[in-house]
Amino acid sequence: MSETQTNSLAERLSARFGDTLKISVARTEVTAEVAAADLIAVATALRDEAAFRFGELVDLCGVDYLGYGQTEWDTETVSGTGFSRGVEGEAMGRFKWADRPRDVSQPRRFAAVIHLLSIENNQRLRLRVFGEDDSLPVVPSVTGVWAGSNWFEREAFDLYGIIFEGHPDLRRILTDYGFVGHPFRKDFPLIGNVEVRYDPEQKRVVYEPVSIEPRVLVPRVIRDDADLLQAKAEAADNWREN
Repeated sequence: MSETQTNSLAERLSARFGDTLKISVARTEVTAEVAAADLIAVATALRDEAAFRFGELVDLCGVDYLGYGQTEWDTETVSGTGFSRGVEGEAMGRFKWADRPRDVSQPRRFAAVIHLLSIENNQRLRLRVFGEDDSLPVVPSVTGVWAGSNWFEREAFDLYGIIFEGHPDLRRILTDYGFVGHPFRKDFPLIGNVEVRYDPEQKRVVYEPVSIEPRVLVPRVIRDDADLLQAKAEAADNWREN
């Protein structure tokens, strides 16, 4: 949307909903944060009222704000020319939510984010609702407002563990039967909890505790350090001599 359209939508939302919505604008995109208790009433108004007419739910996804605002990699503080190999060890998935750094700007962990489109008004809106309880995040299902959210909500439930109250068939949709945990949560281990292999003696697939050692992943990067340049020069000399 243009900047004029963005500001106009933000003003109309503020005038219509007042303190019910927390409006923010960034990069010509409007985000409206709503409490879980007000979600259905607000969603219905956004769909039905002529000033908005957000009849299309484009996407619904979960978000885990664990470690929000933190970084695991030292970048500019370690190297003046880009990314380096410095590791903080205090980033997402490296601490429990109760022990998180207290200077983060997000006090709650799980949210459902709904992306809406108004074809009639040629406008888009991001609607965000947080679960009040981090240990059991619950938000209302919007399947009664936008039926197309059904599988999106199942996906967010499967991957993030967000409970959509009132969903007609809330069950996993992507992970295997009997899967334990929610793999998109940032404290879920990247290596997983179990590994699967075929056992020729038992002649069946078996599940075992994962055998990979957890580690901080260090990406390979191209750098022009003096020691690397010297090593290349020495290697070239050795090749010419041989």
